[in-house]
Amino acid sequence: MTGYAIPDVPAPASAEPQTVYTVASGDLRLSANVTCWPTQRKLEQDFEAAVEALGWSVRRGHPVDQEAGHGFIDSQRAGIEVFKRLPADAPLVVVEAVWQYSHHVLPGLRTHRGPILLVANWSGEFPGLVGLLNLTASLTKAGVRHSVLWSEDFTDDWAREGLRTWLESGELTHDTSHVRDRDGAGGGPEADLGRALAAHLQHEKAIIGVFDEGCMGMYNAIIDDELLNPLGIYKERLSQSALVAEMGRVGDDEAHAVRSWLDDAGLTFDTGTDEATELTDAQILSQCKMYVAAVRMADDFGLDAVGIQYQQGLKDVVPASDLVEGLLNNAERPPVRSRDGSRELYPGVPLPHFNEVDEGAAVDALVTNRVWTAMGLDPATTLHDVRWGAEHDGRFVWVFEISGSVPASHNGGYDKSWSTRQPPMFFPLGGGTLSGVSKPGPVVWSRVFVMDGALHVDLGRATAVELPEEETRRRLEATTPQWPIMHAVIHGVTRDQFMARHKANHLNVAYAPDDATADRALHAKAAMFAALGVQVHLCGDVGSPAAA
Repeated sequence: MTGYAIPDVPAPASAEPQTVYTVASGDLRLSANVTCWPTQRKLEQDFEAAVEALGWSVRRGHPVDQEAGHGFIDSQRAGIEVFKRLPADAPLVVVEAVWQYSHHVLPGLRTHRGPILLVANWSGEFPGLVGLLNLTASLTKAGVRHSVLWSEDFTDDWAREGLRTWLESGELTHDTSHVRDRDGAGGGPEADLGRALAAHLQHEKAIIGVFDEGCMGMYNAIIDDELLNPLGIYKERLSQSALVAEMGRVGDDEAHAVRSWLDDAGLTFDTGTDEATELTDAQILSQCKMYVAAVRMADDFGLDAVGIQYQQGLKDVVPASDLVEGLLNNAERPPVRSRDGSRELYPGVPLPHFNEVDEGAAVDALVTNRVWTAMGLDPATTLHDVRWGAEHDGRFVWVFEISGSVPASHNGGYDKSWSTRQPPMFFPLGGGTLSGVSKPGPVVWSRVFVMDGALHVDLGRATAVELPEEETRRRLEATTPQWPIMHAVIHGVTRDQFMARHKANHLNVAYAPDDATADRALHAKAAMFAALGVQVHLCGDVGSPAAA
């Protein structure tokens, strides 16, 4: 006898026949979980009815917490405890009507042996679609087999047949015929430019500044150094507490100068006096200090791009970072000088910012910046949430809607942009957005993601379109009216094809002056990615550079 304390491992739970087990991953923020719970409960009821109509039963994998006021898994630890009690071989469905933190359920899903299905409601009001896209991207990066399905209420034939297929086979596939691998090395001036820019990046190298990695459980948004470094890209890991400290060194006069510049440029601030519900001058002053501090820290470390997490680290400390982020991504922005006043920092160019420290967006923004700059185009770029979409006048128009800011040039200038208070549910200390309606024009969209242990990029074309004012207002009210919106028609890709393929809740966009130039820029970007060793996939209708 050794006297060692040998732990007991409980016997695995047994799955009930013809039974689907469900879980619901939620937010970390109690206010969001409580507010969104009625919508989640309705989706679960709709999904249960669809399952039962096909002769199966549903067992919820964790109880509703009546005291907390919701039934979400609201932390990684809570998720681990839930999955310990679930039958590991049972059919499992993650039901999402809301934005969710993927790391809450990722540990359990990594070790689950049964078939996994992710479902979401097709709705803009509560972003279950965004949550589903993040979770499928995270599971793809983790190498976990799973299927996905979406519907307004799971009464339509398409969703019911998809559900039937998954219940019978444990797998559901969708049409992704719009995706094709880039052919060979390619030739022409755009390919030459892309290869030259790739060689230059790998020789000179670039640094992305990451203010606290891993925003809101987005496992997919973290790219390991072993994948980044061969591209010539390296991380400078920074603390958001250092950013707050640097804000304290920025004088009020410098912050007022930034605000005055924005006022003179025509940016409209929708201000009030109630700190709890309105955008105030004090909140804006804090954001102006963060802007100066971020640029100075980028100069300190020689950064080529910067990402500020904000959620969760700063939301209880300072107002939102969004105004800062939109300014950084624009070539025309308030000047920032070194601490001794001797130099203007990053003059006349964007300092690319990757929202929510999404490193896939960071790689994309760096490549876009170099290609668009070399071609003499406006290099302003941003990511957007793939929020929702609906038919309008016979075509499907997506709602791309980032959670707070875009570069002003995407709206047509500061005089066509505005700043309003961020929603109190997510932003208790307020802070302004940099919002507007994206101008009509040709767009290149893209997404860098991790799959099968390697970096991939999907590239495609889109058109930002102008919709009637009443339709724009309807879409904003159906989603989050404080946030900037792009009405986008993706070329040659249906709604369901895009949802089936896309491996992120985000995508990057950049404008070109005309379709021919957009096609050339896309092919130069594809060539640069390919020369860097990223696996390139073209999506939908993409014109050839020769035709352009």
